[in-house]
Amino acid sequence: MPISHDVSPTPVKRILLIKLRHHGDMLLTTPVINTLHRQYPAAEIDILLYKETEAILRYHPALTHIHVIDRSWKKQGVRHQIQQETGLIKILRSRHYDIVVNLADQWRSAIITYLSGAAVRIGFDYPKRQSFLWRLAHNRLVSTVNHGRLHTVEQNLTILAPLDIALTDRRTSMHYSPADEAHRNTLLASKGITGDYLVIQPTSRWSYKCWDDEKVAELIDALQEQDLPIVLTAAPDKNELDMIGHILSLCHNPRVVSLAGELTLTQLASVIDGARLFIGVDSAPMHMAAALNTPCVALFGPTKLTFWRPWSENSTVIWAGDFTELPPPDDIDTKTQQRYLSAIPVDAVLQAARGYLS
Repeated sequence: MPISHDVSPTPVKRILLIKLRHHGDMLLTTPVINTLHRQYPAAEIDILLYKETEAILRYHPALTHIHVIDRSWKKQGVRHQIQQETGLIKILRSRHYDIVVNLADQWRSAIITYLSGAAVRIGFDYPKRQSFLWRLAHNRLVSTVNHGRLHTVEQNLTILAPLDIALTDRRTSMHYSPADEAHRNTLLASKGITGDYLVIQPTSRWSYKCWDDEKVAELIDALQEQDLPIVLTAAPDKNELDMIGHILSLCHNPRVVSLAGELTLTQLASVIDGARLFIGVDSAPMHMAAALNTPCVALFGPTKLTFWRPWSENSTVIWAGDFTELPPPDDIDTKTQQRYLSAIPVDAVLQAARGYLS
């Protein structure tokens, strides 16, 4: 229901958005940020997120303050954590928010929402949170009944229903600095790349989301026909770097270079933004490519495609389920070393890539 005039602040001066999840999830909140900014152009919009995801939204032009929760607080003892949490609440209360939009499902986020002191506190009416305390924390609850049929972007946007805002633009967005662009150009030039190039991100923190190293190498060699340099990217994680090293050892294409582990998230965004094509697995960089409208070929395994496919019309999804039977996503042991994408043939990816490069 729309916010009634007796509780809706006029004008809205400050809004807080809360989302405590992973990097890709943060990108998929940007349509909410953008919509709030269009509706309340004079309002200051802040966000509360986990510290490690801050870079994803660091340069978003609609954000005034980024508040962080550092998950290392608890490793430094109960006293330290209480001090940090208390300090965070004081800072948030000092901002005197008119509206808090809680996109998270954790009790921590609900408590923060309640303690913010905002007149309007919106959250989702999660089936697992059917309690007096959850209702106390939020004075506007939005149904999640239809969420099973919606992409995560669409799910997030439904939380704005109580504000009665027209949803005119549902695109995600990713921003980086001029320094990131300059770094990209310098770094690529040092690798002998001054024109068009492709980006391939074959890694993920979870092995079950990865394609076979041998097939990645075969794709890289087959793409030599395009006469474009190929840039491999990955996080600075040892397992990911080892995977890149193994792929490179299998390649015969002389025009492949690695920037694995060498880029910050915003530098990676700049590299993806400058590419003719991004090829990658279900990961944050794939969502970055979609947000930057870089042509994207995304490889998926036992993931809920409805929720996590690239949110871009400039993308092609290749799903392992079209080539073999996959287990239900909720049954996956995320620590498994099994690569469910193995069923995807190289030719399917190559044909999709050619479609964007022809």
